[in-house]
Amino acid sequence: MAARKKRQVPQQFQSPAPDSKPKTVYRDEFQSNVGSQVEDIGKKFEGKSRTLLYTLAALAALAVVVGIFFAYNRRTDAAAQTALGKAIETSQLQVTSSPLPAGSTAKTFKTERERAEASISQFQAVVDKYGGSVEDKAKYFIAANRLSIDRAAAVSELEALSKNSGEVGTLSKFALAQAKAGDGKSDEAAALYRELAASNDSILAKDTINFELAQTLEKQGKKDEAADLYYSIAKVASEAKDGEGKPVAMTQTAREAKQKLEAINPERAKGIEEPELESPFGNSPFGGKSPF
Repeated sequence: MAARKKRQVPQQFQSPAPDSKPKTVYRDEFQSNVGSQVEDIGKKFEGKSRTLLYTLAALAALAVVVGIFFAYNRRTDAAAQTALGKAIETSQLQVTSSPLPAGSTAKTFKTERERAEASISQFQAVVDKYGGSVEDKAKYFIAANRLSIDRAAAVSELEALSKNSGEVGTLSKFALAQAKAGDGKSDEAAALYRELAASNDSILAKDTINFELAQTLEKQGKKDEAADLYYSIAKVASEAKDGEGKPVAMTQTAREAKQKLEAINPERAKGIEEPELESPFGNSPFGGKSPF
């Protein structure tokens, strides 16, 4: 990893260069108000308590510095999020060997490797320049993109990140489980999916985790346990209601779970019925159904 770059010192913290010309002094409204208030208080307490006056002046100066600090931090956070967003956009660009239509300005990559390398470079720049949660997210994306370049190194990075708490730890553990499953290490993958399913973290939908776990169990030959999970996902979704008590459409994951169940236990799948949704056309000459 490259050495962490120092943040650029904001202009208001830099020492002005020596100049023989008279300087024009600029003061913002907040500083002017604070200064005048200190002067007024000073007149009231003049000759009474010089210590109190110094204390008030120090507090006023501190307020100005704190205001500048938080304003700079807000600008830094915005810049960090913007840099992270641009790197994510790069990682989602299309991979194609076909020429683009005439006049197109869209950027594409010829191979997955080229896209991954470009993405990693941008994410690494975020890691080098910024800290905190943005740095952690960038590290996760680096590991995820590295899977198509150096799988062993990527798995090692995901293992380290999966030990973190919060969003990055959860996403890293999920990506690690998928990598383990892809490498044929079903036992390790299943253990990771079970950990995720048992956690109270709401970053990933439980249906998504349980569906991946069911697929892993199916590969292990544990079809009954896999069928239980598929059934639970699809059954709950088929009976879901909205705030007004009306049926809602099954999610893509739930529909796929039903299809998986139909393949390994057709009889049990018959107990799951697709919800009858109310037509957006209401009462129409078509009996409340869409004419299309």
